[in-house]
Amino acid sequence: MTKDTTPPAESASADERPPRNERRHSTDQCPDNRLRADGGRVAPGLLPGGEGRPLSDVTVLELGHIIAGPFCSMLLADLGAEVIKVESPGRGDAVRDSSPIGNSSFNYVNRNKLGVALDLKSEDGRAIFYELVEEADVLVENFAAGTADRLGVGYDDCAAVNDELVYCSIKGFNPGPYESFPALDPVAEALSGVMSVTGHPGQPPVRSGTSLSDMVASLYAAVTVLGAVRQRDATGEGQQVTVPLFESTVALMGYWLAYTQAYDDVPEPMGASHPGWAPYDVFQSADDEWVFVGPSSDRAWRRFCDALDLDLADDERFVELADRLDNRAELHAIVEATCAELPAEEIVARLREASVPVAPVNDTRDVCADPHLRETDAFGEVRATEGDGGRIDTPRFPARATGFDRVESTDPPELGEDTEPVLEALGYDGEAVEQLREEGVI
Repeated sequence: MTKDTTPPAESASADERPPRNERRHSTDQCPDNRLRADGGRVAPGLLPGGEGRPLSDVTVLELGHIIAGPFCSMLLADLGAEVIKVESPGRGDAVRDSSPIGNSSFNYVNRNKLGVALDLKSEDGRAIFYELVEEADVLVENFAAGTADRLGVGYDDCAAVNDELVYCSIKGFNPGPYESFPALDPVAEALSGVMSVTGHPGQPPVRSGTSLSDMVASLYAAVTVLGAVRQRDATGEGQQVTVPLFESTVALMGYWLAYTQAYDDVPEPMGASHPGWAPYDVFQSADDEWVFVGPSSDRAWRRFCDALDLDLADDERFVELADRLDNRAELHAIVEATCAELPAEEIVARLREASVPVAPVNDTRDVCADPHLRETDAFGEVRATEGDGGRIDTPRFPARATGFDRVESTDPPELGEDTEPVLEALGYDGEAVEQLREEGVI
């Protein structure tokens, strides 16, 4: 197996290399054997849209599966990073071709990435991976605890190759008594207290309807990675970042934890209501739809009454918020009866006209067709790589900035789709690539 390792004619020796954080912004050919010229990418031109974005000179390696790792690296890709998703040949991400919802999860969280298949259990596979590590700024992984170390791609292994690497691990728990326990999104939701306040009183606890813990840990991971990259650019030193599902979800419960300690009370499941507001709930309309209403001030309450022709604004039972809370059940029954006589569209129209918080309870089909989302270009069309291969619309990065445009969505990669061009960018010739394929390394 041959690999072209001939350095450029004017390449500096390793001892003469300037610190990487000085080289990475150069517009000249890299002064060593690294590939980070042309916008700071390992394989320039394979992923469009990085130029002019905040992370256009950042390369991210992803050893991710299911939601948490892939969602984090997708967020970094949305900010312009070159993301290289590394998967096992023949199997790939655990949710590839797994089920309708598994396929859909993959198709959402894997846009804007290159797909490389490498057998990390083989010596040659790890050697290639270390070459990618040498080029990378960030690595994101969400293996089970201890797996990355057993594969030889843990933090110590990778830092020995590239001491400026920001290595981000998304785990179930921070180091401590629980760290070796298996963890899934519902485990974190159950332990954090989220399940205890979700659902309805007297009914079994309910998990969130989406992967709440996976996604909030991914968000914390992306924020922490950005901080670590900025610090690395100032100091030249990489670091390890650990982000836990459990503690990240606990952070979302912060105000309820503060409430329990301050008032010695444990909140019950609340359905769609809130203990501090009334009326504040979902109500069924005359056409059997559900509508959320929530006048959140005394002035909004008076507008609510006017909009729905309710002679309650000056009723002593409901004049102020404290009165409405004291008489919550009676008020709920009145609003429930009123909404049952009106179609959902009329309830929403009247209350929006009166500037009262209101919303229809949309299902996923409603959201896909939502006129505001369509008008604001909230979706990007991609091919459903896993599944029937049709075109689908998935949510784009929701934030806007005046200094840069959002990255256009690209199709999630087929398993190993970009292995050959990435290896060619690393200097492997066609014969070497073919041999690696024959040996099952790629």
